[in-house]
Amino acid sequence: MAQLVKLLDYISRYENDLTRYPTQFIRLKKYQWDRMKIQWESGLDHSAWQKRPEEIEPEEENRFAGMLKVFRRKNSVKELEETIDTKEDDENFGFEPNIIYNPTSVAQLRKLYLDQLFHFQIKWASSTLIDKSRVDSKYMRDSLLRSFALNLPDNYLLFYYPIIRLKNAIIDLEILIFTPVECMCISVIEDEDVAAFIGSGDRFWLKKVGETETKILNPFIGLDRMEKVVSSIFNSKGIDFPIRKYLISRNGYIDYPETSFNTQCVDRRTYEKWFTKLQKSSTPMKSNQFKAAEAVLDLGQTTAMSRLFESEEEV
Repeated sequence: MAQLVKLLDYISRYENDLTRYPTQFIRLKKYQWDRMKIQWESGLDHSAWQKRPEEIEPEEENRFAGMLKVFRRKNSVKELEETIDTKEDDENFGFEPNIIYNPTSVAQLRKLYLDQLFHFQIKWASSTLIDKSRVDSKYMRDSLLRSFALNLPDNYLLFYYPIIRLKNAIIDLEILIFTPVECMCISVIEDEDVAAFIGSGDRFWLKKVGETETKILNPFIGLDRMEKVVSSIFNSKGIDFPIRKYLISRNGYIDYPETSFNTQCVDRRTYEKWFTKLQKSSTPMKSNQFKAAEAVLDLGQTTAMSRLFESEEEV
């Protein structure tokens, strides 16, 4: 399960310490899965666990409400973060998956667990215990985000359409995945099922859906731009980390014979094979991978509201 590090301009838990949270996330999800599975196998009364996943976050906020009130005038935000940071270690970061119905198989139980884990991943990529961002509900239903987040290996760091600030300019990127060996720059074209994209080196490509033909902007224009932005960030930090470009379409066909050595087109004919290969990565996380990801994360634009101020308003 990939680490969802940054989602748009939402505040991220990983901004506090990118090298710390991946290890703790891996340990946490394994511990909670084992706990949930033992609970299910023991045949405990599931009526005690009738709680919807969306109800978990308000409970976590209430858990820390008293602490926020104590600190809002007496202590600095840094001291508050340090105190809550210790509290997090003791309380599983607010992630306690619940058996909300009685699954009849391990497969059903695992699906139930993954649904709640994905909710938790979105939460980590949009909040800290001090601040939070308003999440567009469409990302909870985003099949590509869900597939990447839940099915890629633990050692992958995922940036999903991050917004960064570079030299006083706001730049919208597409998908970045930092594996232990490369930075994957990914662009997606899949508005219609079974569309055919006929590419060239020109500014426009041809999209065919049935008998209908339309022109679309060459997707490699944005993909090349993203590569240049990421490369300039790496160069400014003295980071030597390979960058590779991927144009993917899970439901369409891409006809583009002019790909270079660091570019790959993946369509419905090759997507499953390509994705399965990504899932098999067993290379441990590396320091250069963290350095590269952190260089981009440090430039991330953040739009969030303070939970501390919200607590003050309630008093």
